[in-house]
Parts: sequence; structure tokens; C-alpha cells
Amino acid sequence: MRTHETDICIVGGGMAGVAAAVSAARRGQRITLVERAGFLGGAATAGSVSQFVGWHTRAGRKVIAGIADDIIAELAGLGGADGFDRFVMSTGHCMDRIAYDPDLLKIALDRLMQAGGVEVFFHSILCGVENTKGRIERISVAGPGGLTGIEARCFLDTSGDMALLSAAGAEFLPEPAAGRQPATMMFALAPVDFSRLEAVSREQKTEIIQRGLETGALPRAALHHSRVPGSAVAWFNISRISVDAVDPLSLSAGEMEGREQAVRIARFLIGNLPGCEQARLDRLAPSLGVRDTRRVLGEHVLTADELRRNEGFADTIACGAYPIDIHHAGSTSLTIEEFGEDHYYRIPYRSLIPKGLKNLATAGRGLSAESEAFAAVRVMPSAMATGHAAGIAAAMVAQSNSGDFRAIDVPALQAELRAQSAFLGES
Repeated sequence: MRTHETDICIVGGGMAGVAAAVSAARRGQRITLVERAGFLGGAATAGSVSQFVGWHTRAGRKVIAGIADDIIAELAGLGGADGFDRFVMSTGHCMDRIAYDPDLLKIALDRLMQAGGVEVFFHSILCGVENTKGRIERISVAGPGGLTGIEARCFLDTSGDMALLSAAGAEFLPEPAAGRQPATMMFALAPVDFSRLEAVSREQKTEIIQRGLETGALPRAALHHSRVPGSAVAWFNISRISVDAVDPLSLSAGEMEGREQAVRIARFLIGNLPGCEQARLDRLAPSLGVRDTRRVLGEHVLTADELRRNEGFADTIACGAYPIDIHHAGSTSLTIEEFGEDHYYRIPYRSLIPKGLKNLATAGRGLSAESEAFAAVRVMPSAMATGHAAGIAAAMVAQSNSGDFRAIDVPALQAELRAQSAFLGES
């Protein structure tokens, strides 16, 4: 087995992992990022979600900034992102977003890694962990050429499915009684006449959705789509697949079912949705977009009530404003609980720290939160914000003698985040 030494090892190259790598690298640390795909971005690219939602309160206050803005600027420089936009969902709820091109995002993220000197292990999967009394000494990854042992002063799990946390023996929260949220297979139609598609009224959409539900063509009550900037390509977020994404057989069956749903839905849209008559099924996401898997037990478990009242945590490291958005397993419906017009909520540093582990923290979908709260904080702008904080924290741990995420100077972390334009709420 080969050995690779680094200061910080990040497992998972989704949007949280990328933000963490960028922020840690800017502190002069040696960063190694392990990613199972051949590109970065996670759900943003492998899942082709094609839009980042949840940047602002409904009144327009921007609560996600910092490294997230730097990522968007890099992407916009490639012509891969539009500016902020507001749109109305099929449910009638208004959301804010940045639509983007998933393929150009891959290139933007490559450039950020290269600029920061981050060493990336693509096509590499975690296959072993050496844990000594809560301290990760070494991990093993399987990739091209065989096994590599990676030794680091500290580690971050931004894998979404919490692969490293699980292998390290972390404790997880109970599954919600209603089950995990279903996954989605994104698909694109092209060419789409957006002048006609965007002119479809809410009443027309309701009628089309009802027709799709009655015929079985639509698995959920939605016609949600976003446009690839400067193109005639529309990505649709409509499919619904119940899946256990940490069970290989379930995940494999879900991938197959997702592709079948995409074919069926595309056929229905081409025959029923104005603006799509001349389109064809143009592309499928490389993999399912997974909303929900394990949820780790952290030093603080974020609750929905804390989001609702904007709990004023002393160790706030990020904020969010995205609503509680629950896709129900075994149902065509979803529940959206919106907050007040200018309401935002805070995320504490302690929710990034898993109980029982010292030099391992998390971010993104690894955030410790009860299921209702998780349904709000799981979106990618929030993942970038928590990744930003986790990267700085990891750099502080790597530079210290303690090697423990609990021992860092949290006010110093907050001051650095603010200096880098992160929004931590009003005092």
C-alpha cells in the first residue's frame, strides 16, 4: 500500500467539500480531497441539480456569501451561471436561485482546486479507517493503481452519505418515523421553447400535473425545471425514487428506476407541456440526486424549532433561509414550511462536530440535525457555507498541537469567516 501524507484530508468532493478545500488551502495547508467520481460537485454535477436555491430571505436579504460567492464568480466567468433569479414553484411557493450549467461547474471547481494547490484523488473510494481512541490516524482509499493510505492531522467528512463517519464508528440519529426523503433522477429536454414554457399559467400547470398523476406519468405533483444559461436546455426535477442510498442493492435499483421514470416523464412532457413539443430527452444526470441518508449525532443536534425562532447560538458559523422542504416517501406530495419575510436562521459550529471523535468534523449533508431541520439546511448554498467554516476550522486544528476540533478558538473562526464576507447574522 502506498502512503500519502497531508495536513488535511477531505472525503467527498461535493459543494461542501470544495468550499472546505478552498478555505483551508487559503490558509496555506496541504489539502487532499478524495472523490469517488471523476469530477467534483456532488449533487450539483453528478446529480445535475442545475440550480442553487436558498441564498436569500423572502424579503431579499442575502444570507449565504463568502466562499460560495467565489465559486459562483468562477463559474460565471466561464459563462456557466446566470445571476440571481426568483421563480414560482408548481406549489405556488416563490424561491430564489442561481441556474447553472453542470458541465461548466465541473471545470470551475477543477480550476479552484488547481489554484489552491489541492491534491485530488478522483475515482477513489474509502475502504478503511484507523481510529485510535477517537483520533483518526489514517484512512485507506481504493483507486486507480490499488490502495493508498492517507495520513493527516485532521479529516473532514463531506461525503454526503457520511462514509468516513460511519467507518470511524460515529453514532447516528434514529431514522425519522416517516422514512427518508426520496431521491430524484434529473433529466434534460432540448430544444425547449422557453418563451412558451415560461408563459404557462399556474392553472394550466395544475391541469397538466393532474393529468400526469392520473395517468401515472408523473410520480409527484410538480413541473419544476431550470434553464441552462444561454441554451435551449431545460433540466427537470420531477422524478421520485424511494431508496436507501447506503444500501448498494437499493441504490442500484433506484438508479435504474430513476432512468425509467425519466423516459416516461419526458414522453409525457413532450406531449403535454407547451414549449416542449419539439424537444427530446437530451441527457440524464450521471447519478441519482440523494436528499437524505444518515444523520450523525453531533455535539449539538439542530432542531426545527431553533430554525423557527432563529436561535442565537454563540458559536454560529453559518446562516440559512431555505424553508423546511420535505418530500414524502411513498407519496406524490411535498410539504414546504416557509419562514417569515425576512427570517433567517443560524447554524452552530457544534453541529459540525460528531460525538466521540476528535480530529474529524463534517459539513454539508453531514450536519447534525433532526429530520425537519435537516430538510431546510440540506441545500447546496448552505453546504457551501458550512464547508467554508469547516475548512477554516480544519486549518486551525492542523496548525495546533491539540488535533481536536473542540479545542479551536471559535471567536477567531467567526472573525475570519466575517473577514471573508460570510454572513453570521446580526448581533
